[in-house]
Amino acid sequence: MNTTLQGKVSTNWLDAVKWNSQGLVPAIAQEVGTNKILMMAWMNLASLQETVELGQAVYWSRSRGKRWHKGEESGHFQKVKEILLDCDGDTIVLMVEQTGVACHTGAHSCFFNLLDQSQTPYVWQSETQKNDH
Repeated sequence: MNTTLQGKVSTNWLDAVKWNSQGLVPAIAQEVGTNKILMMAWMNLASLQETVELGQAVYWSRSRGKRWHKGEESGHFQKVKEILLDCDGDTIVLMVEQTGVACHTGAHSCFFNLLDQSQTPYVWQSETQKNDH
């Protein structure tokens, strides 16, 4: 199968991915249905291939220096419904069905801090704090 990205044709779909100097690409997990951004992590070639094969999100943990199958320990798996590559080939979006929560803090999404520009100086306010007022 040939893939085309910015006019370039390749016989290997992985050739379209622009890996950084560490051999990684950012991967954004977005929830099917709500379109809520759940988290951002990194993938290497092997974790992207495994994600495609398993149909579940597999990332590369930079802090642990190893493969990270999301949900393997927590049970909070991400079933991958669709994989998108941006126009530059340097960022991946995984459209996922999230089981449980995505964030290690216990929040559904890792993106729950909102910049409150109504205060001077600006402050980050979590959605839970905002809802408490």
